[in-house]
Amino acid sequence: MSTILIVEDSIVQREMMTDLLKASGLEVTHASDGAEALEAIHKAPPDLVVLDIVMPRMNGYELCRRLKSDPKTQNVPVVMCSSKGEEFDRYWGMKQGADAYIAKPFQPIELVGTVKQLLRGQG
Repeated sequence: MSTILIVEDSIVQREMMTDLLKASGLEVTHASDGAEALEAIHKAPPDLVVLDIVMPRMNGYELCRRLKSDPKTQNVPVVMCSSKGEEFDRYWGMKQGADAYIAKPFQPIELVGTVKQLLRGQG
């Protein structure tokens, strides 16, 4: 079973995404900011990371750059999921190394479909 790390500072958003992904048969862990996520990733690398952009301590852009520049984590797919929905935000997220960008609010099928598609691409 694939493990997804959700990095999101909003408890409500984190729980909603956790429920959606668990219901589709995935194992889910979570962190509330980028710094906490880095610690979790180094202990047990996930198969995919879903991350918010605006978070305390370390934002999603910085976390994505760090993951993509580290040989141990550079191949872990990253889905940015943020309320920053302008075209520039999407462009900048992809420029930081994100494999996909989903703007909030999103349809549940969009999150689950994107995650599953990226996981299939790994195999």
